[in-house]
Amino acid sequence: MDDVFRALADASRRALLDGLNRDNGQTLRELCAGLDMTRQSVSKHLAILEEAGLVTTVRRGREKLHYLNAAPISDIAERWISRYERRRVDALADLRKALEATPMSRPEFVYTAYIRTTPERLWQGLTDPAFTRQYWATAIESDWTPGAAMTWVVRDDTRIADPEQVVLEAEPYTRLSYAWHTFTDEWAKAYDVDEDRRARWAGEPRSRVTFTIEPKGDHVKLTVVHDGFDEGSEILAGVSQGWPEVISGLKTLLETGAPLTEA
Repeated sequence: MDDVFRALADASRRALLDGLNRDNGQTLRELCAGLDMTRQSVSKHLAILEEAGLVTTVRRGREKLHYLNAAPISDIAERWISRYERRRVDALADLRKALEATPMSRPEFVYTAYIRTTPERLWQGLTDPAFTRQYWATAIESDWTPGAAMTWVVRDDTRIADPEQVVLEAEPYTRLSYAWHTFTDEWAKAYDVDEDRRARWAGEPRSRVTFTIEPKGDHVKLTVVHDGFDEGSEILAGVSQGWPEVISGLKTLLETGAPLTEA
């Protein structure tokens, strides 16, 4: 966590994080426009923030978009909570919630976590139904080849299948992308979702989630991008709250061998 605290200690870097908190997914040019700093200085500060895990980047054509990342703050709140008095713990929790609830100026969710594991083990954690059940309470059945069908098995062993619910990309140990699941009547019943909300969610365009896996020493950098949403998407608001919890559970299971609730 030393890198995180060093990154947050600089006022200019905090200003960059504030800018991303207001308007996430900015290019370097957009970030420079709101700050009294040279482009070179902004680039250096962003590199430090990215190294600390507080900022993650995604390529969109020739553009490089910068996103605020809540994972390091989540780690501080969850792993060090017993070392702080209640007042300080509350402050950390509030900061984590603020980061994870950052409004999306671009209709997509981006999140990065560093997990002490191997690319092979992380791939298993994303694709093995028996594994995903342990941290997600969800199993996805597929042969994990591009175009392959996917069946989601969710709460109460409810099965969700749909012809458009398929694997989009699959490069073992490197990259995985698939279409998000279908909001069926069975899904709504399993999660006690009323028909009005189910119909609204089912009426939105089908979104997609992409996992990028990059070895980083004895860790693996996992970047999650969930996109394909319209402006004002209700589904985006939901997954933005859900993904940090899912990835935290995956990280705990891979690093400790026990689900988050038992760690």
